[in-house]
Amino acid sequence: MNITLLGTGTSQGVPVIGCKCPVCTSTDPRDQRLRTSALLSDGITNVLIDSGPDFRQQMLRAGVEKLDAIVITHEHNDHVIGIDDVRPFNFSTGKPIKVYALPRVAQDLQYRFQYIFGEPIPGLPRIELIEIDENSVLQIGRITLEAVGIMHGELPILGYKCENLVYITDMKRILPQELAKLRDIRYLVVNALQIADHPTHMSLEEALDFVTQINPEKTWLTHCSHRLGRTTDIAPTLPSGVLLGYDGLQITF
Repeated sequence: MNITLLGTGTSQGVPVIGCKCPVCTSTDPRDQRLRTSALLSDGITNVLIDSGPDFRQQMLRAGVEKLDAIVITHEHNDHVIGIDDVRPFNFSTGKPIKVYALPRVAQDLQYRFQYIFGEPIPGLPRIELIEIDENSVLQIGRITLEAVGIMHGELPILGYKCENLVYITDMKRILPQELAKLRDIRYLVVNALQIADHPTHMSLEEALDFVTQINPEKTWLTHCSHRLGRTTDIAPTLPSGVLLGYDGLQITF
């Protein structure tokens, strides 16, 4: 089983438009981050976690020719607005793409993309919305996904567990009752926005505290803004077993 980090940046991406900071002007490709998204694959089934504004570019860059489903963490623009670009997958299979989301998120998608859910018109995207919650266990092909309830500030959202790996983004804190799902995991992908505190995302210090609490064998940090710092400066300061994620990184688990 593999997970590919298709994007590891925040809602603005890195570099940020018009910014001349050391991160945004860095020539290190690890500092060039598309909006956060990941692809789970067992070699047969492909499941996308979030479809942000860089969805098309990410699919092309990763050479994805088949997509079986999309699981959504939450409804913010940088996680859903690329949903229109599922069309090539619709055309190649003749079927709608299954999209799994919280009821609130499903309702938001129906509002934003009304043209998808109206009278069928040739050429428009086709998706099948399936509502889930933090207690859901999904079977998509041979891939089993367990939802994990987390908090994005005061907004309940979802992370996902697949076998011995947990993928979490945009978290400020985890629901206490959900911690049991993370017991004895080996691999963790989790957000670390920046050095300073933030009201809705974990800072680097908070992310490292969370890693200590969960104690996985290895952790990769994602959803990193330009305020986190250059990879070459931050990576050497991280504890053993904690690494900075970067776009295109493939993790086998």
